Amino acid sequence: MYLNVHSYFSLRYGTLSPEQLVHRAQALGIDCLALTDINTVSGVFEFVRLCRAAGIKPVVGVEVRNLGELLYVCLARSTDGFAEINRFLSDHLLTGRAFPLRAPQFQNAVVIYPLMRLDHLESLQAGEYVGVRASQVTQLWRYQKKLGTGQTVVLQPVTYADGIGFNLHKLLRCIAHNCLGSRLTEYETIATDEYLISPQQLMAAFSDRSQLLENSGKLLASCSFDFDFGAPKNRKLYTRSPADDTALLRKLAFDALPQRYGVRNLEAQRRVERELKIIEELDFTAYFLITWDIVQYAHSRGYFHVGRGSGANSIVAYCIGITDVDPIRLDLYFERFINPHRSSPPDFDLDFSWTDRDELTDYIFKKWGREHVCLMATYVTFRDRAAWRELGKVFGLPKAEIDALVLDPTNALNNPHSRLIARYAPLLEEFPNYLSVHAGGILISELPLYHYTALTMPPKGFALCQWDMYVAEEIGFAKWDILSQRGLGHIKEAVDLVRQNRQIHLDIHRIQDFVGDERIRRQLQQNETMGCFYIESPAMQQLIAKLRCADYPTLVAASSIIRPGVASSGMMDEYIRRHYNPASYVPLHPKMQELMADTYGVMIYQEDVIKVAHHFAGLTLAEADVLRRAMSGKYRSKGEFARIQEKFFTSCRERGYGEALITEVWRQIQSFGGYSFSKAHSASFAVESYQSLYLKTYFPIEFMCAVLNNFGGFYRTEFYVHEARRWGARIEAPDILQSEYNARVEGKTIWLGFVLLKGLEKKMVQQLLQQRSQQPFTDLEDFCKRVPAGLEQLIILIRAGVFRSFGLSKKELLWHAHALVNAYAQHEGVPELFELSETSWNLPSLWQDPLEDAYDEIELLGFSLCSPFELLAQPGGGSTARHLVEQVGRIVTLMGYLVTTKPLLAKNGQRMAFGYFVDREGRYFNTTHFPGSLARYPLRGGGIYQLEGKAVAEFGVVSLEVHRLERLPFKPDPRGGLGLYRYVG
Repeated sequence: MYLNVHSYFSLRYGTLSPEQLVHRAQALGIDCLALTDINTVSGVFEFVRLCRAAGIKPVVGVEVRNLGELLYVCLARSTDGFAEINRFLSDHLLTGRAFPLRAPQFQNAVVIYPLMRLDHLESLQAGEYVGVRASQVTQLWRYQKKLGTGQTVVLQPVTYADGIGFNLHKLLRCIAHNCLGSRLTEYETIATDEYLISPQQLMAAFSDRSQLLENSGKLLASCSFDFDFGAPKNRKLYTRSPADDTALLRKLAFDALPQRYGVRNLEAQRRVERELKIIEELDFTAYFLITWDIVQYAHSRGYFHVGRGSGANSIVAYCIGITDVDPIRLDLYFERFINPHRSSPPDFDLDFSWTDRDELTDYIFKKWGREHVCLMATYVTFRDRAAWRELGKVFGLPKAEIDALVLDPTNALNNPHSRLIARYAPLLEEFPNYLSVHAGGILISELPLYHYTALTMPPKGFALCQWDMYVAEEIGFAKWDILSQRGLGHIKEAVDLVRQNRQIHLDIHRIQDFVGDERIRRQLQQNETMGCFYIESPAMQQLIAKLRCADYPTLVAASSIIRPGVASSGMMDEYIRRHYNPASYVPLHPKMQELMADTYGVMIYQEDVIKVAHHFAGLTLAEADVLRRAMSGKYRSKGEFARIQEKFFTSCRERGYGEALITEVWRQIQSFGGYSFSKAHSASFAVESYQSLYLKTYFPIEFMCAVLNNFGGFYRTEFYVHEARRWGARIEAPDILQSEYNARVEGKTIWLGFVLLKGLEKKMVQQLLQQRSQQPFTDLEDFCKRVPAGLEQLIILIRAGVFRSFGLSKKELLWHAHALVNAYAQHEGVPELFELSETSWNLPSLWQDPLEDAYDEIELLGFSLCSPFELLAQPGGGSTARHLVEQVGRIVTLMGYLVTTKPLLAKNGQRMAFGYFVDREGRYFNTTHFPGSLARYPLRGGGIYQLEGKAVAEFGVVSLEVHRLERLPFKPDPRGGLGLYRYVG
């Protein structure tokens, strides 16, 4: 009888989660329930799973609407009917076409029209019904001629549970319409009777029309959804048969084995055999081959990739080129990736350059077919005070009041509206707000995707499913993560630049050579890592120095212990202490030492959680895997997690462990929450770090140019320019005859690109480059004839020094520019029919202060090409960073140009910060600003500071503990107001 039920997946409409719906239905004794969310099937699988557990028969379908207009409700009679409904939905959601007023004739699904739509239908066909609400029973006599026997059913919508839920619905509708609560019209909300009532109340409401109840029961009885959650849903074959798949993967693995391990490595051969056996048994052969195919296509296009995540635990993946992580060298466990006890399917993480990922995605869609490939969805929820902000707008609060309320919810006591927000905002916290695209997940299905989901079309242009990664795992999908990364863009472009500039062809995958290279080892030891992926941040540089990191295994560990979970638990410092002196510590328990001998008894990887949970606490491998997933933020069943937590403590007590030991081990496990890496994941990052280190060590100018062109990294462009100069590059501002859109290298010179100039239009730059490719510009007049730049754009180019090769000063060029732009404003770059003689002007001598160039650069590039210390109003003094090591324990004064800061909270909850500066010699140094110092002497943005503090050393790394500071003034801008640069003549 419950044919039209909404969950909160009816976005900004429904008010009940699937769990709440099922729980309330069970309490009311309801034995059959149909979930029909508006234009979506997002909640179907969670709903079905919960219904089965509660002993309720689930029926699935959808409510179809055009904007707010209800058209009809579709119910699936079977899984095939569900696929029909999804195909119909997708046809319209993918194209943006409105739904038809009459549903198509489904073979395995039924359609229920609301009574009010019967006026637009001549008659009902087989499989079509009319739904009647309790309030509409008295109107049935009008439609007797159109209604066939058994085609009238109860259609009592369910959207909320109680009065609070009704108010919540109205608030959601306001958010949806972006309107004030007072402006919400009645037709944009539900009727007050759309709540879940008991079967007895429903029968009483239709006591005079019992036939409708009987019809509804028969309709529900005819519907079923026998979905197999356990069966794999991925594409099953890469070739034409399982045998061919197995033979191909075996051939690929063993053909490549000698290249990775030599011809007589028996251990590697045994491990490949064992993995192939498990892969075949668990039906993942096609999964490996499809991943290999993606990588092969990328390499055929000259694209670089990194295979990471738990997939890097596999020697088969290593042999066939999916990853460059050697699992034997690092003693990685294949079972962390695939094992019979794992409770969720695995996935491969493949990183590509941000410039290449869309083409790889397009290839996957075309290779396997658009009915079988989709992007993974994720739901953006009302988290991080989003609900407070949205409700603040609904109640018409000014932005300042909303900001204050978000910052401190106790401000809710100020007025009645704020108190209402404080009451309802927490109820919305986990509600889905809108559908978005997962960072990189892609699904490739065996059956058409319509058997599992409807598809929508996000702006990216690739079809998107309607549920997230948790549902995908739950129903048997293993996803591919096709991710983009700026660090790979650095590597790819650096290799191209080396080939162009030095005619050297590089093999960037020679990882074993890189990790044994003495020059790279020294580069790592000396912390020369700026621009290198994952190891360039000040915190990572400090950690590498503290660990005296000079080899691959230590860098792998560093990549994991830098993560917040390990660091915040205090285990990072403990790891460093044990690394310095392995014999100096007493392990927490002998078993912990045995399980994590290579990390000195400290949990730093996800694998460590599995080991401890299974071998120390006695949980099953399946339970240990659930715990691992929960600790990495990939498990959302709070009930199951609570059960495993309870079992952990119970099992530990049964094994005779003391409460203090159990509590401490659990604390260390908990510290991982959402922030831990698998060892293979850390190893993959370390591989990429070594590739970057190799390029920076041997080809630093090309590498830094590539970093500039990929606009990604920890630091601002200014500091990558500074770093390139440190490594011998000659830096040139954008030039009309030499520069391209992006930076380019010629010998040891880096010509900065036009893209860095603020306010410059890309279309104009494209015209500039197109005209120059035909014939170089000879002077400003020639440029103005051929490129319709406009005065504003021309002034930007002049002030940036782009025309400096023409031999005129900026001020002379500005005088010429006004006359020339006026003369050629209408020419639009079209060559003149007759060549006219050039106009010349006799200008007085125009004085130019060299400081003007620096201020032009700061305004247009964001930084000056000279040293910022040359801009100081008064020369400062003090020590320099290279002398800090000699002054440990003493009070030191030195100047530093602020690079970046990292604010954080001290243990007492007060604000403190870490700073990173560069001194007048170009050397970097770290600072610590404790709460007392920071409160008295706050960092006030970029600039040069005079810093006074104590030089301190921790694990051999020296930094400055700042006691006081002062930001030093620059020389005044000599350009004087708007001046000649804005208006001439």
